[in-house]
Amino acid sequence: MHPDNQNRSNQSDTLPFLEAKEVVAKLLHKHLEKSQRRSHKVLQQESPELIADILKLETVFDHGFQNLFELESFIDNYLKHTNRLNNPRYMGHQVAVPQDLSGIPDWIHGTINNPSSLYEMGPAGATLEAFMINWMLNKLGWFKGTNLCDFNTHQKNGSGVLTHGGSIANLTALSAARAAIAPEAWTEGNPSDLVVMGPVTAHYSIARALSIMGMGKNAFVPVAVDENEVIITAHLEKVFQKVKSQNKRVMAVVANACATSTGLFDPLEEMAVFCEKYGLWFHVDGAHGAVALLSENEKIKVSGIERADSIIWDAHKMLQVPALCTAVLFKDQHHQWNNFRQKGSYVFHEDDVIGMDSMPYTVECTKSALGTKLFWSFALKGEDAITQFVENSFNKAKELYHYLNSLEDFYCPYPPESNILCFQFKPNELSDQDQLVIRYQLIESGAFYITSCEVKGKRYLRTVLMNPQTNREDYIALAEAITKIGTELQ
Repeated sequence: MHPDNQNRSNQSDTLPFLEAKEVVAKLLHKHLEKSQRRSHKVLQQESPELIADILKLETVFDHGFQNLFELESFIDNYLKHTNRLNNPRYMGHQVAVPQDLSGIPDWIHGTINNPSSLYEMGPAGATLEAFMINWMLNKLGWFKGTNLCDFNTHQKNGSGVLTHGGSIANLTALSAARAAIAPEAWTEGNPSDLVVMGPVTAHYSIARALSIMGMGKNAFVPVAVDENEVIITAHLEKVFQKVKSQNKRVMAVVANACATSTGLFDPLEEMAVFCEKYGLWFHVDGAHGAVALLSENEKIKVSGIERADSIIWDAHKMLQVPALCTAVLFKDQHHQWNNFRQKGSYVFHEDDVIGMDSMPYTVECTKSALGTKLFWSFALKGEDAITQFVENSFNKAKELYHYLNSLEDFYCPYPPESNILCFQFKPNELSDQDQLVIRYQLIESGAFYITSCEVKGKRYLRTVLMNPQTNREDYIALAEAITKIGTELQ
């Protein structure tokens, strides 16, 4: 029997904190235990109308939780209608499978509500963000301080901020590239001659950023890719000369590290050489793959990344941080300082203040304590454990690749370079639509959760190995489930 099982007589009262905490903790623990069982469905989709009815949305909205029973019922039903990323057979999108205690920073932030963009509004969160930015800069060789708790300004130092996602981070980096080549754009608007070059497979947030910046998506000039959608660097020169002949200026060159669809890396070293030859801003979209920097075995895949002018790096993908948390990093701190040229006397201070304010350098005026979430991921197990998780995830894709390649009916177009793998089932007999049907039926069954993508116009099934508990048993079961569905389609 809950201690608060009677209706609340005063609507201004809140549910008892400690008792509510125990209810939530018990339900989350139960959810994690069930989610980790392979026998439990990864996803059980229902219509939004049914979910709204089960959650009693209108009643709760109008009257609030009247007691702990109602709170417990709501959370229990909510968790039943979620995608269970902790299930080893979740092999879906590039969203972190968090550690069991990863939600604590969000709980702290939700309780104290300290934004981290102004130091005086959230000193602890701002300090943790600065620490983690120093750590990332250090991995790139862009940090000149004596230790990661050195928050002073140093000559030739890099800089960066944490943002709510890769789309905002790419927008921030491209805005800085514009400020470098056309500083007058902030007050006078965009010059009409600016373009951005990159692989035709660049993430959609690049074109979106250009449109938001008023340049239009046509300002993106695509460079050809090979059969696996990796940029053909030999084409950079040809495209660049064509752009010049049209009296256009290249604001930036963008690289994938790695591509969202295939998980393959553009040759960053070659692209860096090209950009340095012509003095072009080099931006690396390392949302997923920059994490290779942690591993001595894997960092060769991002060789040359340290020669970039700007990089984005999602922590909510491969650093086991709950969404959202992305770093946008600059090799030259002046590029960050000169990006947004705006005044606001109530937040932007001309005199020195205690600590560090990130607000002048972010799209968001207010942001949550992202540094706390990122730091917490390491605090739970340590940096070596995160590095091992990255290496194991990359190795899992190799294991799945070798297993599927050993089966007659499966086709993998390339060896994986990250933890992303695309493949087809009986591509000579089944259509692109059939590949999609296989995916939909897998999801509907609840046995697995995988995604799909197109590579060079062909439809592939796609796995992202994010769960540390996924193993060979799951690969075998996945292949068997696909074979059963695919065979019935013939």
